[in-house]
Amino acid sequence: TAPTWMKTNKSGYGGKLDPIYYSVYADYLVKYVKAMKTEGITIDAITPQNEPLNAFNNPSMEMTATEQTEFIKKYLGPKFMAASLTTKIIIYDHNADHPEYPITVLNDAAARQYVDGSAFHLYAGPISALSSVHAAYPDKNIYFTEQFTSSTGSFSGDLAWHFRNLIIGAPRNWSRNVLEWNLASDPNYNPHLTGGCSDCKGALTLNGDNITRNVSYYIIGHASKFVPPGSVRVESNVPGNLQNVAYVTPSGKKVLIVLNDSNTSQAFNIMFKGKLVTTTLDAGAVGTYTW
Repeated sequence: TAPTWMKTNKSGYGGKLDPIYYSVYADYLVKYVKAMKTEGITIDAITPQNEPLNAFNNPSMEMTATEQTEFIKKYLGPKFMAASLTTKIIIYDHNADHPEYPITVLNDAAARQYVDGSAFHLYAGPISALSSVHAAYPDKNIYFTEQFTSSTGSFSGDLAWHFRNLIIGAPRNWSRNVLEWNLASDPNYNPHLTGGCSDCKGALTLNGDNITRNVSYYIIGHASKFVPPGSVRVESNVPGNLQNVAYVTPSGKKVLIVLNDSNTSQAFNIMFKGKLVTTTLDAGAVGTYTW
């Protein structure tokens, strides 16, 4: 949220950014990026608002597509440019059930010139919606920026869902990244604000000197350990329930991530330039193959 004194309801919950403070808030974000830089932290990108259609988080702030367009084209974009900031402006940052939101912002040429791309979560809507935004504006990037694993979930169920939809599904629908939420929590899923997520499980659970690695640690690790920045996704077919995504890394290594999204063990072939290897994955298992 913006500082509460800039908001219509003067609260950390819901409300909107008061239009009289659009210019002030843009200045605030410029100062934030600069202040972080002086601390040795480079802010690669910001979104004007996390989950702009959700007024029920703490903190939260509503921002319609029309309002975000106005804020970017008249205030945030010009002020970032005037300050010579290279920090990217990424729009939307909410669920895949409203792809019309980022498209509305991008339809405005004055706003579009300042926008690097669109960000998505998947608490609602299909992952294929990312492709619809890419199809409308293929020169703008797509990012996947949040998904949590719950304290009530199961390791096998969460592993399969996140690989099917995110680690595999998001890049196959043009996303340049996948971010899980969150990095670490204590055994009671703290810290969080009152009204914030009370059952969001960290990739790590920290209990004194004890560290427990949870499902999202392995979800991310299956990709991040083998697919470094600069890797390029390449085409691969999807036979039956063997969901997969393939990459070529900057060093030329090939990486194939496969989910056996069926109830039985599956044998399959990996073919590349006339060479073939046969392997097997148990039901619900994930494999990362490199050569």
